[in-house]
Order: sequence, then C-alpha cells, then structure tokens
Amino acid sequence: MEALRVENLIKDFGGVRALNKVSLSVKPGERRAIIGANGAGKTTLIKIINGEFTPTSGKVYLFGKDVTEMPLYERAHLGVGRSCQINNLFPKISVLDNVLLALQATQPFRFKMLRSITKYNQLFSEAEKLLKARGLWEKRNALALDLSYGEQRRLEIILSLASSPKLLLLDEPTAGLSASETSDIIELVRGLAKDISVLFISHNIDVIFSIADRITMLHYGEVVAEGTPEEIQNNPKVKQIYLGIK
Repeated sequence: MEALRVENLIKDFGGVRALNKVSLSVKPGERRAIIGANGAGKTTLIKIINGEFTPTSGKVYLFGKDVTEMPLYERAHLGVGRSCQINNLFPKISVLDNVLLALQATQPFRFKMLRSITKYNQLFSEAEKLLKARGLWEKRNALALDLSYGEQRRLEIILSLASSPKLLLLDEPTAGLSASETSDIIELVRGLAKDISVLFISHNIDVIFSIADRITMLHYGEVVAEGTPEEIQNNPKVKQIYLGIK
C-alpha cells in the first residue's frame, strides 16, 4: 500500500491554475523531492496533501484512504506531519516546552491546562528522546527565540515528529541556512526511521541529491519529469528548465 497517492489534481485560484492534472505516488519509507521554479505549484501541492487546501478536482489518498475532503487535523491523526517554510514555534518558551506542547497535543488529555503537563512523565521521556536523537537536548532550557536559525529549523522538524508521523511533509527545510546548518538538516532527515515516508520541497541541489530516492519536477503546475536522482540529473528537459542548461 502506498503512503501517498494523488490523482489528477487540479487547483484553481480564480482564473489562475496552480496545478494541472498532477499525479504521483510515494511508497512507504520513500524520500521524494518535489522540485521546480518559484510558482511551479510545489507548496500548493503540499498544502493539498496536508489538508490546508481543497483541490478543485482530483483525489488524495493517504495510506490507501481517500482523504480528499478530510480536514487537516484528521489527516494529522492519520499520520501526516508537516514542517513549513516559516518557523511555527512558540518563541518565548523553552525548547523543551515546545516539544512537550507538541507531544501533549497528540494525547487524549491535550485540552487540560498546561500546568498538568508536569504530571505526565512519559511526555518528558519522549521529549528527551526526541531532543537527544536530533542534537538539541543540551539546548532544552533555552528559549526558542535564542536558538540559531538552523537550530530553530531543526526544532521545527522535531515538533513535526512528535506525532509519530508516517508521512512527513517538509517545505524548504534548509532555506536560509548556512552550509553547516544545511548539513545538519540533511543528516537529520537521512537519519529518520525507515518506515517514515518523506515528501520535501527544496531548491538546493545538494539537499535534493543527498536525500531523495526519487524526484518529481513541476513546471507551471504540471509534472514534467520524474525519476531517480540520476535519471533527473540526465533528463534534457530538467537541464533546460531547472538547471538552465540547453
């Protein structure tokens, strides 16, 4: 069973067609990159998969289930996690508390007062495990706003992992990062459990070829190429459109 399948997705915004009959599928454990120029429809596709946007037409299937009309929060419960281009952190609380809040949101008691969270030792244990595995445990008491931008992006991904997703959506996870910070994110994503499927957007060639098992290229809202990194690298259409090579 595929982790993700989209069929003939069309998305119109007024008179503008952002996606035109986009189809793709992602296998369990696969790392899939979505590439293309700005305005190609990449983020629109992610938002439809995530449930933020509803397609004009077409279908979205997650783990074999038709979720086309399913709201965002139900898709999260089904096993979809997302990290956005813009950090979605609570900047004025600690790194640890950010993770605890994310973990609390997955629990049956998530609507209780925040102070109740200290009573649930299993959450602290899980937060410790998440932060240690991704190299942020030493910063657990720092405010999120005091982290470097690269550390904030790492924390953002950690928060998306708090729900134990089966499909992780990453929108430009290394945008604005230094070379060393980019390497940290590459290492983090490559180190994810093999049963987690990852669909990510990136403009960084090194990131794409370091992580992706397969690559899908969008151009003006349409799929124009798909294949392994080697196949994409040698595809004449990709060279012309994306790499500027004629």
